Amino acid sequence: MTSSLHKKPATHTGAGASRIAHDLLRWYDANARTLPWRVPPGSNEAPDPYRVWLSEIMLQQTTVAAVRPYFDGFTARWPDVAALAAAPEADVLAAWAGLGYYARARNLIACARMVAGAGGSFPETEERLRALPGVGAYTAAAIAAIAFGQRAVAVDANVERVVSRLFAIADPLPASRPAIREAADSITPDARAGDFAQAMMDLGSSVCTSREPKCLICPLQGDCIGHGRGIAASLPVKAAKKPKPQRSGTAYWIERDGHVLLVRRPAKGMLAGMRALPDDGWAARRDGDGVPPADGGWRDSGASVRHVFTHFVLDMRISAMRDAPPAMAERLDGEWWAIDRLDDAGLPTLFANAARAMSKCE
Repeated sequence: MTSSLHKKPATHTGAGASRIAHDLLRWYDANARTLPWRVPPGSNEAPDPYRVWLSEIMLQQTTVAAVRPYFDGFTARWPDVAALAAAPEADVLAAWAGLGYYARARNLIACARMVAGAGGSFPETEERLRALPGVGAYTAAAIAAIAFGQRAVAVDANVERVVSRLFAIADPLPASRPAIREAADSITPDARAGDFAQAMMDLGSSVCTSREPKCLICPLQGDCIGHGRGIAASLPVKAAKKPKPQRSGTAYWIERDGHVLLVRRPAKGMLAGMRALPDDGWAARRDGDGVPPADGGWRDSGASVRHVFTHFVLDMRISAMRDAPPAMAERLDGEWWAIDRLDDAGLPTLFANAARAMSKCE
């Protein structure tokens, strides 16, 4: 006998699909989150495509709580796409430091420059939005719906969870994604597409949560097939994760007169173009070689950091040289940076944590 978890996914069509959209939008009107990039439901104010785009790029694989201060900082410093397009890349990368996934920051700059170069207006359709650097299927759909009111199906992790439960889609991710998108499409209304997309995101964030979903207060409880079958909390089913490879490396703390030597990482590769401590060449597929960048009196500082990247985990020791010669900066094509001003250097999280670890060794 087939278990309830593996029953064929059901469908919501016609009046059922319309009821879901109606009930969700009514809930959203009363419960929408207040977010700095969002126009509240019922407002006569038109969404700003620049703010919608910026928020969606920042929110990729990152939480709302983490994004808020970065969004506020970016929009205060670069209030529109023309201002961001004109900004030096190093300044934007430094302002991005801590949000991770630095390829997104480089795509952000490239996209801003492309839009500014084309007259300063974002394209309004999913197809044309997808031609922009860093804008994938989900982001294009979200911008089209939220910024321009286009009927578009925006499926992020929150929406995957809501739809998996609403339709009892029990096949494991990622294989179930086409079915999830088809199901999401079937309940997306023609009107208020942007509000519907944001309502789905808010429901997944606050009610249909990954652990202990709050089914008793969910506006879609009566139509949720997963809830009716008693399997909502088990959905979506996720494939087992493979353990991440472990890598090791060394960073080099080169100090002189209250300053530490920072270098620019290569223009391509991990943390490209960012200020950082020199290191021994560790990468996602190899350990560092342990060879210092210059001869000198190196000592193990006793400090180390562990950092979890998307595809691997890095354990990085820190070797130190005190009273380094002034010429070391020229030899390593670096710059001396005041240790008490390192917070202004825009260091990636890995190296910011390394600096904090060194401060405890003083």
